[in-house]
Amino acid sequence: MRVTAFTVRLAFGLLFCLPVQAADQPLTLDAVLATADEHHPDLDAAQAQADLARASALLAESQRDFRATLTGRLGNGHNPVLDGYAADNYASLDVRKLIYDGDRTTLDAKAAALEAEGSQDMYLDARAQRRLALMTRFFDVLLTDMQYAVDNELSAVAYVTYDNGRDRLKVGQISSVQLAELQARYQDFRIKRENDQRLERVKRGLLANAMNQPDQLPSQLAEPDLKLDNHPLPDLSVLDAALDANNPRLLAQAKLLQAAHKRLAAQRAGTDPSLEIAAGTATYSRESKTRDDLHIGLNLTWPLFQGRQNDALVAQARARTELLQARYDRLHMDLHQALRETYEEIEYLRNGARPAAEVNSDYRGQALDRARAEYELELKTNLGTSMADIQAARLRRKKVDYQLALAFEKLDGLLGQPLRSIEAGKTEGTK
Repeated sequence: MRVTAFTVRLAFGLLFCLPVQAADQPLTLDAVLATADEHHPDLDAAQAQADLARASALLAESQRDFRATLTGRLGNGHNPVLDGYAADNYASLDVRKLIYDGDRTTLDAKAAALEAEGSQDMYLDARAQRRLALMTRFFDVLLTDMQYAVDNELSAVAYVTYDNGRDRLKVGQISSVQLAELQARYQDFRIKRENDQRLERVKRGLLANAMNQPDQLPSQLAEPDLKLDNHPLPDLSVLDAALDANNPRLLAQAKLLQAAHKRLAAQRAGTDPSLEIAAGTATYSRESKTRDDLHIGLNLTWPLFQGRQNDALVAQARARTELLQARYDRLHMDLHQALRETYEEIEYLRNGARPAAEVNSDYRGQALDRARAEYELELKTNLGTSMADIQAARLRRKKVDYQLALAFEKLDGLLGQPLRSIEAGKTEGTK
C-alpha cells in the first residue's frame, strides 16, 4: 500500500501530542489579561515598593506631630537628710511640638510624599508591562503551535518522498546517494518538528509563569479577535505630548527629581535654628524645692558651627539632584525614541508587512487549490508541500498581526493611557 502524506501527518499527530494539562475550554486572551492585576512576583514587588514609599512619607510627616511621653519610676533609696531608706517614686507626662526648624521637616515631608507618588506611578508602569508580557507569552504559544503545524507537514512530505525513494531504488530509478539525501532531508525536518514540540512545552510554561499559575500549563488557546483595523493613529506630535503628560515612568522620575530639589533645600537649611514648645506635669513621692509639678517652655537648638559637615551634605544633595536630572533627561529621550520606533513599526506593519502577508496567503490558497486539482488528476504529487506552504503563509500573516497587536499595547504603555482616549480627544486616563 502506498504511503500518503495525510497518513503520515495523522500518525505524527498521534505520536507527538503535547503532554500538557487538559482544559475544558480553550484559554482566551481576555482570560490571560484578566490576571494582570492578580498576584505575581513582579507586580507584588512594585506594590511593596509603593507601600514602602508611603510608609516613609508617613514617617516624614510624623516629625511635625505632637509627641507625648509618659515616664515613671518606683524605687527606694538611702537619703542622709531623711536619715534612712525612703520611697523615691515619680511619674511625669511631657508634651513636645516642633514649631520652627527652617522648614526642614516640611520640605522632607513634601519630598517623601513626592517619592510615594512616584512609586505609585511605577506600579502603574509595572502593570502595563505585565499586560505586555502576558500578550507576548500568549502569542508565542500560538506562533509555536503554528510553526509545529508547518514543520509537521513538511516532515510528512519528506517522509513520503523518502519512503517512495526506497521503492524507486529497488527498480533502479535513483541511486543510493540520492536516497541518502532524501533520508537526511527527512531527518532534518523530523528534528525540527521535535524541537518545535519542545518549544511548545517551554512556551506554555512561560505563559503559565506569566499568569502566576506555574502548575497549570494550558492545552488549547483560542485565536483572539484583535480588531486591528479599529486603531487610527494620531499625528506623532500629539502622541509626544500625551507621553509627556501621562507616561508613568516619566512622571515617576519627574517626582523623584522634584523630591531631590526639596531635599536639597532642606539640607541648605541645616544650619537654621529649631524651636520646640515643651510642657509637662509630674508627681513625686519625695518632696523637694527643686522639683516642678508643672512646667512649660521653649527649647532652642542652633547649630552654630559644624565644621564642613553641612557643606558636604549640601554638596551630596546637589549631586543627587543633578544625577536625577540627568536620568530624567535620558529617560525622556529614550521614551520618545521608543514612541517614534513603535509608531514607525505600526505604520510599517499596517501599510507594508500586513498587506504583503495577505497577498502571500491568497497566493498560497490558490496554489493549494491548483495542487488539489492536479493531485486528483494524478498529474503531480505536490499536494503536501502546498499544504505546508499554506500553513507557512498563515503563520506569516498571524505573526504580523501579533506584532501589530503588541506594538499597539506597547504604545498604550508609553502613553500611559489607551490610544482610544487620545483618539477621543482625552488627555488623561488609565487602562
